[in-house]
Amino acid sequence: MVHNEHNKIKNSSSFGVIILGALLLILAPTINPSNPVLGISSLIGGIVIGGVGFYLKFIRNREKTN
Repeated sequence: MVHNEHNKIKNSSSFGVIILGALLLILAPTINPSNPVLGISSLIGGIVIGGVGFYLKFIRNREKTN
């Protein structure tokens, strides 16, 4: 049917990766404030994971259409 293509969820996993990166970026340093190395590594990890999700969601799709 024509409506099958319209109702498909597209790239929902990349949006989940963005959400996971944001949660890691915000929540992880506050969980254990006595260990600053863990906090800084979680900040860097949140930025990297969010950046990968942003790339998968927006940049890769833009490259496919051009």
